[in-house]
Amino acid sequence: MNSATATPRPLASVAVFCGSNFGTAAEHAAAAAQLGTLLAQRGLTLVYGGTHKGLMGVVADAALAAGGTVVGVINQRLHERGHLHAGLTRHEIAPDMRARKARMAELADAFIALPGGLGTLEELLEAATLTQLGDHHKPCGALDVRGFYRPLRALLETATDEGFLKPEHRELLLIEPDPARLLERMAAWTPPTVTKWIGQPGS
Repeated sequence: MNSATATPRPLASVAVFCGSNFGTAAEHAAAAAQLGTLLAQRGLTLVYGGTHKGLMGVVADAALAAGGTVVGVINQRLHERGHLHAGLTRHEIAPDMRARKARMAELADAFIALPGGLGTLEELLEAATLTQLGDHHKPCGALDVRGFYRPLRALLETATDEGFLKPEHRELLLIEPDPARLLERMAAWTPPTVTKWIGQPGS
């Protein structure tokens, strides 16, 4: 990996992945609101999926209420169903989910996942995979509300123990229960400089 291209740029925008549902515990919405407020207070643009639904709406509402800039990228199907948040700073409409993810990655300097379902987990792991491969050099983190991401941490440790993941790549996913601490770690983060292959010639 070229160290010149691996130098992270200062954070100006953060893509947040999270559930379009609220979850069963009030702590989930409280954490989403706390993160949205903190991003605005720190002058960081929130990039997210553009809807008013679930935790996605909560994080956007909190950032906007705190005077922040919020950019929504919504796909065409959800826009047609009336899911677009009406109060965003600006929004873009992507033709499909793949295009939406790609555009969010272009707009963001870092990625944070709150609790969520299949889409949230897929978005987080794709962003981390692209960092592992060197396709981008952007920090990836998860806000560990109510221990939500402990099983993922355990799975990554198992993948390392079983020889499928290097420790450096396991550690590139920053998992923290405190959003301020998570942002601090992301601002100080540097990308790993090892390849993904383990014990193979020519890697």
